[in-house]
Amino acid sequence: MTTGSRQTVIPITELEQSAFCRTDGNLRTLTLEEEFQAGVRWQKVPIRYLKMSPEEVSAGIASARNALGDQVLMLGHHYQREDVFKYADLTGDSYKLSKLASERRDAQYIVFCGVHFMAETADILSGPHQTVILPNMAAGCSMADMAPTEDVEDAWDDLTSVLGGQDEIVPITYMNSTADIKALCGRNGGIVCTSSNAGLTFEWAFKRAKRVLFLPDQHLGRNTALKMGIPEDEMIVWDPFQRLGGHTPETLRRARVILWKGHCSVHTRFTTGQIQESRDKYPEVNVLVHPECTRETVDAADYVGSTEYIVKMVSEAPAGSVWAIGTEINLVNRLANQNPDKTVFCLDPVVCPCATMYRIHPAYLLWVLDGLMAGLVINPIRVEGQTAIDARVALQRMLDVAG
Repeated sequence: MTTGSRQTVIPITELEQSAFCRTDGNLRTLTLEEEFQAGVRWQKVPIRYLKMSPEEVSAGIASARNALGDQVLMLGHHYQREDVFKYADLTGDSYKLSKLASERRDAQYIVFCGVHFMAETADILSGPHQTVILPNMAAGCSMADMAPTEDVEDAWDDLTSVLGGQDEIVPITYMNSTADIKALCGRNGGIVCTSSNAGLTFEWAFKRAKRVLFLPDQHLGRNTALKMGIPEDEMIVWDPFQRLGGHTPETLRRARVILWKGHCSVHTRFTTGQIQESRDKYPEVNVLVHPECTRETVDAADYVGSTEYIVKMVSEAPAGSVWAIGTEINLVNRLANQNPDKTVFCLDPVVCPCATMYRIHPAYLLWVLDGLMAGLVINPIRVEGQTAIDARVALQRMLDVAG
């Protein structure tokens, strides 16, 4: 296999998953080398990695990291599980990690312990000599999946046919979207945002057009617009399964913010009832939530901000303070462990991890590192051609605006 090339995804049969193969009609066990090569071909971690003890996996990762040295830069998102997060060289939210990816040009390989759209962004912003690797190709994002390319392109065609050109509407896409959607924004005068800089990108867009199409998270878009003083009656939700998103041309013309019908399955779990229960138990509690939560939850909270904002607020809070947090459980647990002098807990009493992020397992991490040791690049993420060029335009606008 050529380093950094695309891999063919081959359907995995029950037989192949069991690490067996047939030769001349006879069933035999794969050799270790065959199993490794088959795993690379199928983008499926060989079973023997999943049978290793945590100690064996940890020792293997440490050995590979030592041998590979500065060739490998490992990025870890705050929502990542602790047994993977601990190996990261650099950590942060999606904005911070995208910025770091644009600045760090020394490593030949960037192993991104996050989800697919994050690795795509890192590939778009990194140098041509660098290769981005996602340890598990199944680590996606349900929110990003709510804005399929064809649906968004159809919506944009409909909107521009009713409203007119770029001085009428500008697209803004949240970082939690595919490279195709970022590219659509780039070639149509739009921009990418994160929860850290959504307000700045709205200001940027309204200097250029009368309206904004915000996708794919309706809640971040609504909360950002409300914070800017835009009333909710000037916002509408675009349903891709209905003609013109479920609206008349007149309604579209009256709207200032058009919100894509998408959401985060983790952050929409947090409710005003949970906030009230926290206040009943701890009258002095500080309620801190992510802006992907619903408007009602955001309105009832004391503080609202991005992942980096949440980390900063809790880390710098005085000893003895109490924090009820509405965001992903791995981050909340990490903050609780790092701040033993404070009471830190998740608003949702039911554990609420980011299920797709959780698919990055230490065994997958060892697998891709062993691949590099063997001269193989497993699960490279490549955004090709015009898509990469257009998406980079939208991302660079964000970096320029946010500073």
